[in-house]
Amino acid sequence: MMEDGLKTQTEPFPEDHVQFEAVLKELRELPEDDLEGKLVVSGFVDHPYGEDDQRCLECMYYLVHRKWCDLPELAVPVEPEWWCRLWRI
Repeated sequence: MMEDGLKTQTEPFPEDHVQFEAVLKELRELPEDDLEGKLVVSGFVDHPYGEDDQRCLECMYYLVHRKWCDLPELAVPVEPEWWCRLWRI
């Protein structure tokens, strides 16, 4: 899906806990098996993003050995060079 040019919501990046929770709420409202919806709402891109070239690899939710996002609302396979707007360090 990512290689096929899936358009995702990279902005706005949640600047505080309230905005972060709003994105999580939107994810919780999706069917559990809606992978495309999760990728779109969370704003995944298949490359580093932002001024600091942030990547999933440095995110606190990334499980290195599984290549997996451990954020319960996502729980999707991800590559280390990807990024999403729920990125946290």
